[in-house]
Amino acid sequence: MIIEPTIQGLRAQLERSMMPHEIDLSLELIEKIRKLKKEMNVTVLGHNYMTPDVFYGVSDFIGDSLGLARKAAETDADIILFNGVHFMAETAKVLNPEKKVLIADPDAGCSLAESITPEDVRNLKSQHPGVPVVTYVNCSAAVKAETDICCTSSNALKVVESLESDSVIFLPDAYLAKNIAQQTTKKIISWEKGKCMVHEQFTPRDIQAARRQYPDLFVVSHPECDTPVTGESDFAGSTSQMEDAIRQSPRKNIMLITECSMADNLRAVFPEKNFVSTCQTCPHMKKITLPKVYEALLNLQFEVEVPQDIIDRARKSVERMIAIG
Repeated sequence: MIIEPTIQGLRAQLERSMMPHEIDLSLELIEKIRKLKKEMNVTVLGHNYMTPDVFYGVSDFIGDSLGLARKAAETDADIILFNGVHFMAETAKVLNPEKKVLIADPDAGCSLAESITPEDVRNLKSQHPGVPVVTYVNCSAAVKAETDICCTSSNALKVVESLESDSVIFLPDAYLAKNIAQQTTKKIISWEKGKCMVHEQFTPRDIQAARRQYPDLFVVSHPECDTPVTGESDFAGSTSQMEDAIRQSPRKNIMLITECSMADNLRAVFPEKNFVSTCQTCPHMKKITLPKVYEALLNLQFEVEVPQDIIDRARKSVERMIAIG
């Protein structure tokens, strides 16, 4: 999805989740960033977990990791600025090795990506010879280079089902692996150390308590949550799939079981809905702020580098994922 709202339209969007003085400060920086983007031929990719000022104010394309991976592969910009966490920016670099890829804060990491190393993948492959490896895109480029095919939460089942093997090594998210195992007859070999530090905070009790207050509640969760949580939900899917499910539901009260900024951003899309949230924030995603975005462009700083041999091997697994859709 491509966006570039006018400043007036942007103010109306931000008013649904930000205070007036915050909006005034943000709009001043947003105009400066937009000017730099045009002067430098920059494409800005914004993940759904960005705060509304970054998400709506300066992003050229917004969406989940699969959608943004596609946009990264298609862009003709000279520079890509990825407003998300580090593994996402690495994926953009893998798909665009000739381009300059920036991230506003190089310390914006991911608990899932940090849970596994290339050596861990090689050890698992030696324990299960011949079994294909599916790696959730939430991992480093070096880990992607050790795998057969990547996936996102939106196409994980499709990727698993596309493989001829009766067994699949699925890394690194243990909870996503459990959710996929419930939907396939294939044996899923998982990595129990991998969990999202945000999604593991949610419990079925959060949902049950909210349903007592809102009997018509529509509960939408991310499959990085544990299976008791997704089982208590009305729908589980990627961030883009969650938005589609909300659009199709006639219910007014919506509970999002995912990172807090997702609800902030969707308030602008669905002003008629009431978002109920047990708000959990990702400290890594929140490292990406408007001032840091401005500084990254102004100084062309925090370029993401990936060794060429890693790019060559990781690109195959990412392109296979994109091809499956």
